[in-house]
Amino acid sequence: MSQSDLMLILPDWLISTPLEPPYRGYGVCVEQGKVKEIATHEVLLERYPSAEIVQAKGQVCAPGFVDAHTHLYGVLAHGIPLENAPSGFWSFLVDFWWPKVEDQLTREMICAATAVQMYRMARSGITCFYDCTEAPFALPGVLRAQAEVVAQSGMRGVLSFEATERVSPENGQLGLRENVACIEACASSERLRGLMCFHTTFTCSEAFIRQAFDLAERYGVLTHCHLSEGTFEPEYCLEHFGMRPVFYYEKLGVLGDRMLASQCVQLDTAEIERLAKAGVKVTHMPLSNCEVGGGIAPIPDLVAAGVQVGLGSDGYITDFFEVMRGAFLIHKAAKQNPQVMPAWQVWYLATEGGARALNLEGVGRLAPGWYADLQLFQVNLPTPLEEHNLYEQTLLYVNSSQVRSVMVGGEWLMRDGFYLKGDAESLTQRAHQAALELWQKVHHSS
Repeated sequence: MSQSDLMLILPDWLISTPLEPPYRGYGVCVEQGKVKEIATHEVLLERYPSAEIVQAKGQVCAPGFVDAHTHLYGVLAHGIPLENAPSGFWSFLVDFWWPKVEDQLTREMICAATAVQMYRMARSGITCFYDCTEAPFALPGVLRAQAEVVAQSGMRGVLSFEATERVSPENGQLGLRENVACIEACASSERLRGLMCFHTTFTCSEAFIRQAFDLAERYGVLTHCHLSEGTFEPEYCLEHFGMRPVFYYEKLGVLGDRMLASQCVQLDTAEIERLAKAGVKVTHMPLSNCEVGGGIAPIPDLVAAGVQVGLGSDGYITDFFEVMRGAFLIHKAAKQNPQVMPAWQVWYLATEGGARALNLEGVGRLAPGWYADLQLFQVNLPTPLEEHNLYEQTLLYVNSSQVRSVMVGGEWLMRDGFYLKGDAESLTQRAHQAALELWQKVHHSS
């Protein structure tokens, strides 16, 4: 490959990994979709004089965010007409989310939501995501249709169907087969993957849960489930199984490093210790936990115990700077300790931490040999950016409107504020139409 096929991105600041201080005056050399070198502007310009040069004055170059848990279709529920808000987590599920959202979804609605969310993610600096689709009456084939939309966007994604027996055992089996088909279809893709997914203990039988983990082991993928998002599941497990959820999974023989547990809000100390010992991965959604009244997850305790944690939007608020702000501030209040969840740690959870939780290699860091998944965002603050304050300043004061360019695997998805993978207005209009259709279905079914 000639030097003309190389690209130099030259920002004011570069974040290689939040585990290290940021670098002033450093840039990145990209070749064949991966990072070739990180060095000062002067060194890069001297070594690669014929490379394409991207000047990013006043900008920070950082690893793209990894939204480690989302429900892309959830955007269609934003603003849905409701007579009364749900009274709690269980009410949120049985009175609202299941009957008025998930049970009403069609394949076209999900594809419309996915397309607009690819745009909104790129606008937010997200370059990789994990999505859980639960739409029991859109089976089969919904993940194949969704994968086509994601592939067109250029985004790096992990897709799954949230299999559940809450409709019927037969529908649960359709969900498991949907995951298998997606895992097989994405096996040769560089940017798309599938994994196994079921809902949780109170919608899935013991045999069904074991079957999901057995299928995942056969294909060498993770198994995802929601875990103790509110107080309902611990109470349910204590009543029906005589033990809390983490110990129930241990009894089933499925607790281990192939388990990806999201939410993890209502855990006790013994469960945290057991998750850490088993090597379970956890994803944290600080803002949606507030929305449903689930509580505040013990993330500082999980991190301190050595659990691999990633950060997710849950399909609630896509702007990942806002998600980071939530994780940064909420736990300080909960612990009454301003030292917990320092800014660099939140940045790590939002990037490499999420990638590691999803078992993704070469994602979440800007370093030689890693994928060139990156974002450039503008910073214009009343006080200077310095090495000692960049993580905190950008976490607190930047938002998605300041993201200028986004690259995945060396390919620009957004450049200088312009989305390159579709017409934003058309994508938004399609999502509006899908949302209105969903809302009308809800109105007629009430």
